[in-house]
Amino acid sequence: MDPSSILTSSTLQNAAVLTIVLAFAGYLVTFMSNRVMARRADRLRLVNQRLNEFYGPLYVATVAGNIAYNSLLAKQGKTECHPIRDEDLKEWTLWMTTIFMPLNNVREKIIIKNAHLIVEEQMPQCLLDFVTHVVGYKALLSKWTEGDYTERRSMIGWPAEFDGYVERSYQALKAEQTRLLHNAFWRMWRRVTARTEQKTAKRP
Repeated sequence: MDPSSILTSSTLQNAAVLTIVLAFAGYLVTFMSNRVMARRADRLRLVNQRLNEFYGPLYVATVAGNIAYNSLLAKQGKTECHPIRDEDLKEWTLWMTTIFMPLNNVREKIIIKNAHLIVEEQMPQCLLDFVTHVVGYKALLSKWTEGDYTERRSMIGWPAEFDGYVERSYQALKAEQTRLLHNAFWRMWRRVTARTEQKTAKRP
């Protein structure tokens, strides 16, 4: 047997094996990359949903409520609303019914309707306390409509940790959203998928 033919056969076999190995490695890299990008896409969708339907609106309503509350205190020359003096009662009930309570209702609806979007595994206590606080004001406003102003504030106080929780959660999600959107691999993957979608759309 010609030794050169044996060498050629061995070389071809090695080349074939190398081709298979490289093909498999390429497939594995592509599979893992697509899997990572798919997970990133799923995570981004969840972050966006949490921002759009829960923490974003909750944060805006909370900031607006705090600005309005501090404006009222400044107008009355006070550092806190309690006690509500007789001379402040008319303005307090006006702001409570037209500004504070509508914002409370917005936040209560967000918490109850979209509770599945909270970041934590368990409902944070400050959110539960806020809903309870709002329920207390609903009972109070019902008395006001009947002309009974003996009580001027909800018997259930404002949860001290509510504002901080909303702000921290919103900022953390915005930071994660920015990180996901500006990741180099993510941008490359989005360009590839966008081109694929464009080609598919152009097909008759």
